[in-house]
Amino acid sequence: MSEAEAPTLAVLVGEDDHVRGTAEAPYTLVEYGDFQCPYCGRAYPILRQLHQELGDELRLVFRHFPLFDIHPRAENAAEAAEAAGAQARFWEMHDLLFENQRALDFEHLVGYAARLDLDRTRFEADLLQRQFLDRVQRSREGGVRSRVTRTPTFFINGRYYGGAHEVDALRQTIRELTHSR
Repeated sequence: MSEAEAPTLAVLVGEDDHVRGTAEAPYTLVEYGDFQCPYCGRAYPILRQLHQELGDELRLVFRHFPLFDIHPRAENAAEAAEAAGAQARFWEMHDLLFENQRALDFEHLVGYAARLDLDRTRFEADLLQRQFLDRVQRSREGGVRSRVTRTPTFFINGRYYGGAHEVDALRQTIRELTHSR
């Protein structure tokens, strides 16, 4: 795909996004991901390492793009992350979901909420009432508008990243952005 054909991020990072890092970071990596996707699971520790290495220079943003046709538990897992986020624990739940991708049924989701010391009654009610389904769907729709078709899909500073999902390749792309400023 030529640079002119490459998709760009259709929805700018805003206050509704889940962000690790500061708004002042010179680099923003947006991931459209699916908690049941094995490729997202492999990318998870790579992104953590990259964020640890770059520190305040990198802002990570996670957006939901559940591939519910092939990952039947992905949408509920995304809703669980949002329910945890409503109790200020999105990233902790995000990490648990990726670290336990093979256990995303309702009982395990409630168990993760207990491990995070969330209000279990509220968490269960949020899941059963599908309180955050609209939010997950809006995230996915933003991905569709950005021409996302698979997970994980990354955008670095608003531009599609089609390279390898490896620390060195991501770091190199960021270095190239530094030199092109």
